[in-house]
Parts: sequence; C-alpha cells; structure tokens
Amino acid sequence: MNMAVVGMIAGMALGFAGYFGGFGAFLLVAALGAVGFVAGRFLEGDLEPGDFFRSRERGERRR
Repeated sequence: MNMAVVGMIAGMALGFAGYFGGFGAFLLVAALGAVGFVAGRFLEGDLEPGDFFRSRERGERRR
C-alpha cells in the first residue's frame, strides 16, 4: 500500500473521529496514530531509540 493511500485512510479516520466524537476524539485518534507511526518505524528498523534520547554535542548549540 503506498503512502498516499495510507495518508488518505488516516485523514478519513481523523475526519470521522472529529465529526462523530468531537475535538477530544480527534486529538485521541491523532495522538494514537502518531504513536503507531513511531512504533511502526521502530519495527521496520528505520528508527533507533537513541535517535530520540541522544544528547547534543557541545559544539552544536541552537539559539
């Protein structure tokens, strides 16, 4: 399944949740979808836990 179809399905799920369940249901579906996306990327091997918890080096500072 290509990414356009996955995006369409996700958008439709969010639309239905927002219409029938209100804004709270919309936020819940969006948050769970984001968690599922990150979990899927971990399972595929595209992300590693260190990608989120790695500290910045001293030479790199954001302003």
